[in-house]
Amino acid sequence: MKKLYIVLIKAHTGLGSAARRITGYPYTHIAVSLDRSMTDFISFSRKYHYFPFEAGITHEYRHYYAFGRHRSFRAKIFGLPVSDESFRAVKDYIRSCENDGDMLFNLFSMATMPLIGGFRIPHADNCMSFTARCAELSGCVSLSRPYWRYSIKDIDGLLPEYLLFEGSIKRTEAPDDGYMTPFEPVRYFRGMAGLLLRLTYRLVFWKCGRQAEKH
Repeated sequence: MKKLYIVLIKAHTGLGSAARRITGYPYTHIAVSLDRSMTDFISFSRKYHYFPFEAGITHEYRHYYAFGRHRSFRAKIFGLPVSDESFRAVKDYIRSCENDGDMLFNLFSMATMPLIGGFRIPHADNCMSFTARCAELSGCVSLSRPYWRYSIKDIDGLLPEYLLFEGSIKRTEAPDDGYMTPFEPVRYFRGMAGLLLRLTYRLVFWKCGRQAEKH
């Protein structure tokens, strides 16, 4: 028997602060961890702090969540007891996402989650859909709707019996791994345009293909 950890995170970001003001819910990011030390978090998120549109599956570390004047971040941790077979299924899913060169960050679903419950784009995920799929593969929870329709708050509501910890986690020493690369306007807007165009193209042609199959 192994443990899969699902971690809800109160992120120190501008988008996180805005989301908390709108929703009144404290946690704005979610990740999984395969290690109780809570030093390696796997999620779909930005790869650099100042470039949110350069995003995808990534390994995150404590200094991604607490930086600058912040010495810690608030988190809620669930520990799901999983069989060896289910643990392999989660790891295989993570590996498949890492090896999928066409995988995109599903910004559209994340942005529309509060209004319409998000929507699916092929080969695209965000932190919520990725974590919900891992929870489903764990065998510890049963999802009543498609995994990509689960918000962070929804996932929180699925797991109360597995709660291990809620409180502050201290950041570790931040290595020079490039995460805090200085802001460059050209890079920011180029990344934004590139992601929006790729998502729109994939969404339009995927829907067209589905409609063609019906006729």
